Amino acid sequence: MQESQIRAILEQIASGRLSSTGGLEQLRHLPYEDIGIAQVDHHRGLRQGQPEIIFGQGKTVEQIRHIMQAMADRGSNVLVTRLDADKATELLTVFPAARFQAEARCLTLETVPVKQQGRGTILVISAGTSDIPVASEAVVTARFLGNQVEQLFDVGVAGIHRLLARVELIRSATVLIVVAGMEGALPSVVGGLVDRPVIAVPTSVGYGASFGGIAALLGMLNSCASGVTVVNIDNGFGAASAASLMNRE
Repeated sequence: MQESQIRAILEQIASGRLSSTGGLEQLRHLPYEDIGIAQVDHHRGLRQGQPEIIFGQGKTVEQIRHIMQAMADRGSNVLVTRLDADKATELLTVFPAARFQAEARCLTLETVPVKQQGRGTILVISAGTSDIPVASEAVVTARFLGNQVEQLFDVGVAGIHRLLARVELIRSATVLIVVAGMEGALPSVVGGLVDRPVIAVPTSVGYGASFGGIAALLGMLNSCASGVTVVNIDNGFGAASAASLMNRE
């Protein structure tokens, strides 16, 4: 439940359009609701400015369905990350208004229009086409959280002229998310071009000595560009959450 929803309830009570009993009923499931298979944190949007997000990997369709329903019943928008296509197909039969974005492996359900909260643009950059699933997760998440998002894909350092040709777009962003595997050099390059926060996302893309993204992670942690911060391997969602907080009005 978001702050705007709480305010609406209080205003209705103050004006006499809603009884105190009715208002209490609507707030009954704060701060969380025990649905047996999960403790759904309905208070998170009010407390942190971002609703609870469902991590789909490892959950059954039934578990995801119950959590989605509990959130939707309370008027929350729903984002499920790391969701495979088979599970998404089953969930769409229950929630036909939902949207599955296969490249990002994300399913979204909007019960209320997404409120734009950003003061500028979040730009998501990927080094290679193989990094796009993680970059797309960041794009979907950032938009879900109420940000204007631009994307710039396949501009890695192996053909750095592709990146330099888009310097105007890069410098127009308020926050930049840079996704790269292999040796993870791209965030350092971008960090050297801008005076804005750069969030680096290492991916597990690469040959054997990339060690499942550890080489990119270590390269990014050792970046000589002072404005670069780093999230976990393949964590496009975490990068978008942090970028959204940085981009708030």
